[in-house]
Amino acid sequence: MLKGLAITPPTVGRISIGRVVEKNGKRLPEKDDQFTLTTQVINRGEWVLHPLNESLRKATTGKLRAIPVHFLFNDPDLNLRAEYSLFDRDTGRPVCIGNGETCKRVTEGGITSMGCSTPDGCTFGQAGNCKPYGRLNVAIGDEDELGSFIFRTTSFNSIRTLAARLHYFSAVSGNLLSCLPLELRLRGKSTTQSYRSAIYYVDLCVRAGSTLEAAIIEARELDARRKLAGFDQSALDAAARAGFANGAFEDSIEESAAVAEEFYPAESGDDGSHGDGHDNSHATTTRSLKDRLDRRAALLGGKAA
Repeated sequence: MLKGLAITPPTVGRISIGRVVEKNGKRLPEKDDQFTLTTQVINRGEWVLHPLNESLRKATTGKLRAIPVHFLFNDPDLNLRAEYSLFDRDTGRPVCIGNGETCKRVTEGGITSMGCSTPDGCTFGQAGNCKPYGRLNVAIGDEDELGSFIFRTTSFNSIRTLAARLHYFSAVSGNLLSCLPLELRLRGKSTTQSYRSAIYYVDLCVRAGSTLEAAIIEARELDARRKLAGFDQSALDAAARAGFANGAFEDSIEESAAVAEEFYPAESGDDGSHGDGHDNSHATTTRSLKDRLDRRAALLGGKAA
């Protein structure tokens, strides 16, 4: 195994909530309110749709807001990796990756380990637009049982919700997360930071028409069949864990460039709501809200005087 190269789950496609479009000569992220499944191929600036995108849409009415999925691993943290990430906007290369306690940062002397105080408490992170960045791998369909679709997000809501659900489902099923029949579901909410307009995030639920008890029974049956066939889930989890640990950063140079374009665009005057969750605008919205409150306070102070 090549050292320094993270061995990640084989990816056959992408799950996105939005796309990158060209406006005024700049490529900018554009939000959406439904899922889109694509291949890993770009043609004329657009990701080519995956065949499953059309078949899933035919199975539902209206927009694609739920996707039936299985997970490759029983360990929740192998299915969803979330970190605070800062990318070089010019090259797309990762510069600093941390978990809130420690980080790996690229310096002139190489990759250095140091403390991580989260983006809010890190001067280096604030200056470079450090954000939470999550990657979720899910299996869709039965064509490739060890292949997966990857969903990338910089949404606090999506990362927090998915992490909680993964750990909860793992706990209630007796560590049979990889056998549970689940679905990704798009949810909407309104907050003061979104000025009460709808923002969307990704949730993980039991499939529509089923119950948690039925899903656990199905998971136990699938686990029994796999063990009878000689399927070693523990060994698969161990192999994945070793693969992730083999490299300093998970994303390759090519992937990092696409991530930087989609989630970390150059300043363009947009609302900062991009990527997956339409709620990535926390910092931008907070600043604009603070400015409005400051102006209002100044006006009220002037009237009182």
